Amino acid sequence: MKAPLERAAQLHTLLHDHSHRYYVLDDPSISDAEYDSLFRELQQLEEAHPELLSPDSPTQRVGSPPLEGFDTVRHAVPMLSLGNAFSREELNEFDRRVRERLECDEQLITYAAEPKLDGLAISLRYENGVFVQGATRGDGQSGENVTENLRTIEMIPLRLRSDKYPPPAVFEARGEVFMSHSAFKALNESMTEAGKPAFVNPRNAAAGSLRQLDSRKTASRRLSINLYGLGEVQGMDSPASQMGALDLLRDFGFPINREITLCEGIDACFDFYESIQLRRPDLGYEIDGVVFKVDSLIQQRELGFVSRAPRWAIAQKFPAEEALTTIDSVEFQVGRTGALTPVARLVPVFVGGVTVSNATLHNMDEIARKDIRLNDTVVVRRAGDVIPEVARVIVEKRIVDKDDPEANMIVLPSECPICGSPVINTATEVKARCSGGLQCAAQRREAIKHFASRRAMDVDGLGDKLVEQLADAGLIETVADLYRLTATQLQSLPRMGEKSASNLIKSIDVSRHTTLARFLFALGIRDIGESGAALLAGHFGSLEAVIDASDEQLTSIDDIGPIAASSIRTFFANPDNRAVVDALLACGIQFPTTESVAVDTVLAGNTYVLTGTLHTFSRDDAKQHLQRLGAKVSSSVSGKTTAVFAGDAPGSKVTKAESLGVPVLDEAALLELIGPLES
Repeated sequence: MKAPLERAAQLHTLLHDHSHRYYVLDDPSISDAEYDSLFRELQQLEEAHPELLSPDSPTQRVGSPPLEGFDTVRHAVPMLSLGNAFSREELNEFDRRVRERLECDEQLITYAAEPKLDGLAISLRYENGVFVQGATRGDGQSGENVTENLRTIEMIPLRLRSDKYPPPAVFEARGEVFMSHSAFKALNESMTEAGKPAFVNPRNAAAGSLRQLDSRKTASRRLSINLYGLGEVQGMDSPASQMGALDLLRDFGFPINREITLCEGIDACFDFYESIQLRRPDLGYEIDGVVFKVDSLIQQRELGFVSRAPRWAIAQKFPAEEALTTIDSVEFQVGRTGALTPVARLVPVFVGGVTVSNATLHNMDEIARKDIRLNDTVVVRRAGDVIPEVARVIVEKRIVDKDDPEANMIVLPSECPICGSPVINTATEVKARCSGGLQCAAQRREAIKHFASRRAMDVDGLGDKLVEQLADAGLIETVADLYRLTATQLQSLPRMGEKSASNLIKSIDVSRHTTLARFLFALGIRDIGESGAALLAGHFGSLEAVIDASDEQLTSIDDIGPIAASSIRTFFANPDNRAVVDALLACGIQFPTTESVAVDTVLAGNTYVLTGTLHTFSRDDAKQHLQRLGAKVSSSVSGKTTAVFAGDAPGSKVTKAESLGVPVLDEAALLELIGPLES
């Protein structure tokens, strides 16, 4: 008879192998009764010899006592979201941008195509081959620690095992937790039998099941998972392609979607999209589109990222779900920048998994284009988490008042519905705007919500509803008032206890220490998003330099155009805005000041393009040197380009420059231009 340690190790291997064959390969080699017998034997061994119990034991999948809450996990490699395409034209445009950036305009790009599962994105972390942590995507930078719940999913290996590779020191696998149609049906039947409300759709069911504080409840629900990418990897060489990464994941025992395939060129991508759309009802699980990723990881690195999404991937979404309803009335909401957005109040209708009673009408031009009127019967569209919109009007069902044909026309108000200030509607802008600025309560409140949001100052615990409460109580009018709040004031609000008030004050205090990029984004400067704020912070290094920057200095930054530059100058020229900024600084807002990148303006007004391989330094380094001299560096050639600097093996940009009469210079000319900075 084998020793307990040896037998336990053997049972680990047997049970993991049989689980993998059953749940991942769908090819069981023993009966359920035989599996149960092995499982009970291991349980008895671990009970008799507690020292044999380990985190990767198959017995640890059954769930553990409830947690008080989920800890926050910081992702070593950010979990990014994807850009979306909703038409073939948008998919073609994505491919054009990829080929242009890779300078291979005439070459077909190889894409990995995979169904876009409608579930919850997660990351699985293994150390020395053992599963140690699992987290949701959250905001992309950090998520919730749902390790114990993920342990209950039989498809997830608790230990990496491969015939080809030893387990690396760190291995992170990225994928999607979802619920199959059959599991969803069974769950809702059990919920109904228990007198509990059924889940609306499989996605909500999967998300709710994975976020149970009691992992035993998660274990009772049949969750599935497919893996599709890698996060942090230490101790082994990375694969050369997306498909290579999937092969590695499969070899380590992870379930990979069987529909994933390679597509040569964007036409093949769209063919795959149409094919799987036809087969969508028979897949057995929910998908809402197809994800296309550049297969070469070298090309992925060269393409890089924009804001919070990769340039090398896109999600081609399926047409949205639609339903018929009627417009009861139209209201105009006022946003953070004063923009008026018409919102239709609808007869409630069930669409896209939820009951919809409101839908955006976007702007007056859109209303005119679609000829939307009060009391119209309309098609409401909803795709995933996108805000519902009125897709089109069923004109045949319209009832027109013969005495007043324009009785039901939607009219833009001449005054702000919140503050009564004049509404400005210019031909140069799509959106009409309230002219009240921070005198408008709606703009002030939206500005505070934006300021406190996770991607801005990240004031934990200060949600939109609490901002409304604070404003209604007269405790805040501007963002600076947040830093003057006291725990006593907060406790005067309904359902705000001593502990909650104390925690919020702590969160506000923590937010005093931030970065210049976050602070600039939090100010809500029109036309300046996260990427623009980061560019400003990296280029100028200090708030004072940004405030004092001229239009010429601002537009010398790549991706900061004349409109954005004007918005920045206008914002800081406004005395009310400056007063708020000064008040924030007086309240102790701090951020590190870095050395300004803009050390000179001798090349201000010049625009250059870089192409080919440089030997002295990389194109990114060359770009920074040119920007330090005040030049703008563009990714494309136009008639306004000052010159193109071409290294070895330049692409089509040289041909385009020659056709436009733009000078093409070599690396020696570039070094001569930026030489003074090298000393």
